[in-house]
Amino acid sequence: MKDRIITALDVDNIVEAKALVDKLAEAVFFKVGLQAFLGFGNELITHLKSKNKKLFLDLKFKDIPNTVYGAVKSSLKYTPEFLTIHLSGGAAMIKQAVAAAADVPGLSILGVTVLTSLSAADLKDIGVALAPEDAVLKLCELGLNNGLNSFVCSPLEIAPIKKRFGRDVVLVTPGIRPEWAAKGDQQRVFTPKMAVEAGSDYLVIGRPITRSESPHDAFIKILDEISCPVRTGRR
Repeated sequence: MKDRIITALDVDNIVEAKALVDKLAEAVFFKVGLQAFLGFGNELITHLKSKNKKLFLDLKFKDIPNTVYGAVKSSLKYTPEFLTIHLSGGAAMIKQAVAAAADVPGLSILGVTVLTSLSAADLKDIGVALAPEDAVLKLCELGLNNGLNSFVCSPLEIAPIKKRFGRDVVLVTPGIRPEWAAKGDQQRVFTPKMAVEAGSDYLVIGRPITRSESPHDAFIKILDEISCPVRTGRR
């Protein structure tokens, strides 16, 4: 089960990031997003690889198809297991991202649907008339039609996606907040156990672990919670 928790290293400096990795000996998977990547990405990724950790490179590419093709190709040197693109970039962009990674075993391109920080009102503000769930389903369908099978969604969309597209679709879910953690800027959240019961394949968890007085204890507490028998889900 520890392989299913992805710890988000959204921190300010390389010293803090390395310290977190070292404290979280049991953790297998770490997310490096824009903040860490732009600040000290090469050094952090080298440290992760030296510790035999898995890399979720969360750069959320969205641009013209040719540019995204080149961006994915350039990212391959980091040997990520997961790499993100925004599905709203359209069919041609998705196809180019898939093509760029086609010959790389062990790499999954993740299609980002609707950010967990966005509410229905936020979508309306940017011209999307659909409710969040409907927008997510439409974007997943677009991804599936263009070569993807793995997606990032909020916990609220796990069950609808699995119902519509089948249990083999791989879902990575941020917006995970244990009952003892603050909600922060997330709008559509579940506890870790709720997300696993709904069918999530991977849980992205940042601040409840990284800002805890004891990141190790927080990780173990979450691991214990999701390791308990669940009522439904794939495992």
